[in-house]
Amino acid sequence: MNLDILKEGSAYNMATEGPTHQFTVVTADMVNVFITSNITMMRSEKRFPKSLIIAELKNKLEMITGASSASMKISVFNKDDKEVCSLNDDSKMLGSYPVDNGHRLEVTDNSKVAGEFENTAGVDKFELTKEEYGNKRDTVQAYLKKNKMGKYNAEEMAALAAEKIKQEEEEKKIVDDRGMVDGARCQVTLAGKSKRKATIKFVGNVHFQPGWWVGVQYDEPYGKNDGSVGGQRYFTCQNKYGGFVKPVAVEVGDFPEEDLDFSDGEM
Repeated sequence: MNLDILKEGSAYNMATEGPTHQFTVVTADMVNVFITSNITMMRSEKRFPKSLIIAELKNKLEMITGASSASMKISVFNKDDKEVCSLNDDSKMLGSYPVDNGHRLEVTDNSKVAGEFENTAGVDKFELTKEEYGNKRDTVQAYLKKNKMGKYNAEEMAALAAEKIKQEEEEKKIVDDRGMVDGARCQVTLAGKSKRKATIKFVGNVHFQPGWWVGVQYDEPYGKNDGSVGGQRYFTCQNKYGGFVKPVAVEVGDFPEEDLDFSDGEM
């Protein structure tokens, strides 16, 4: 017989004049598992060496779940969520149990209260007063002050204030020039929308945005409110008929409401 044809890992038994094959089972050194517990709603995925003994695994799971390594119990569930086994011998290695990739380790510790690590209601919070925060030198506020940026730039803030005043004066002029008064008929033109007929119900400043605004009651339900915004009422109309627009979008004129003609008996 030609021994050269024997596969590596095979032996030749001269007594029986036949090959005997030796097999070695090889598995991965690491295993990926999901971790859940009866203490927290968090679910995590971790990778552990199969050579890790269960006592050491419990110490790691204590850091992840908050369960005590001394009182925790670990159950293994497969991908179908069926229990496979319990890791109940602290001296054994993880690889001695039938734990595969994708399995879930359910950590149970009845000495803890469910959700106790997620409830922050009783946790003392670190807070600073405005004065204490202002005295610190390693804050965003300190950086902005040092570099005179944003609201700490007097010139920039003065320019913004002047621009705001100018804009409001221009809007007020439009209101006066176009005769925008309570009860006036108008047509509203907004970008990307068709022209809409309405009646002016309010002209002035509002609490939700700076500048001048015109409150209108549309002839049709094109609006977003009933004349009130955020609990503040400026006028009253049917819901979805009220809206607030900038003066530049309003044209005052002879825009009568359309009469519905039912003379032919059709509606």
